[in-house]
Amino acid sequence: MAKAPRSSRSKTRLCLPLTPDQAALLSGAFLRDTTANILEAARSAPIAAYAAYAPRGAEALVSPHLVIGTQLVPADGDIPAPAAVEGFGRCLLQAVRGMLAEGHAAACVLSADIPTLPTRLLVQAARILLAPGDRAVLGACRDGGYYILGLKQAHARLFADIAWSTDTVAAATRARAHEIGLALVELDPWYDVDDAASLAQLCADTSGYAAPATRAVLAGLTETSEAVPA
Repeated sequence: MAKAPRSSRSKTRLCLPLTPDQAALLSGAFLRDTTANILEAARSAPIAAYAAYAPRGAEALVSPHLVIGTQLVPADGDIPAPAAVEGFGRCLLQAVRGMLAEGHAAACVLSADIPTLPTRLLVQAARILLAPGDRAVLGACRDGGYYILGLKQAHARLFADIAWSTDTVAAATRARAHEIGLALVELDPWYDVDDAASLAQLCADTSGYAAPATRAVLAGLTETSEAVPA
């Protein structure tokens, strides 16, 4: 899920400790590392990389932050959807529909706030979805959201009646899957970077994907700002 990096509009919860310009710079690095990680996973499983972007018309703002081989699919929420699917849920549903429409056997919506996500989790998600039978894959974040949701069909109910950007998102998604009788396979949890505490965790973290673009930006910010953890 790729929002165009813009000062004062991207990663605003990281301000403070970052300035709006620094947060936008880091947002762009997250996109590059996330798409690079997807393509790294594609070496071990049949995976295609997409950036589900918003707003429409922002292609020129998003594309420079993506690695070569990443395709674009719109995800601005401007689609027909059940009344209970609102806000960010419409964007997620649109992204899933768009990727499935390209002929793929399954589609995963992935946070762009997880630059250090272990590549093995992306490979594991793909392999689970390639097995026969309908199912979903969920990777929960430690803050109660999720970093990945993989589907073989665009089950709109999984995006319905969800209080987005709260600590109940993963739990509500599990409940929706149970309601429609959809098997749900869970991956190991990971963390997303969306506030000062998780930024500090990122700076201290040496596990997971190497995230070279993110590390380069953080190194530059550490040299110029006392607010960024060393």
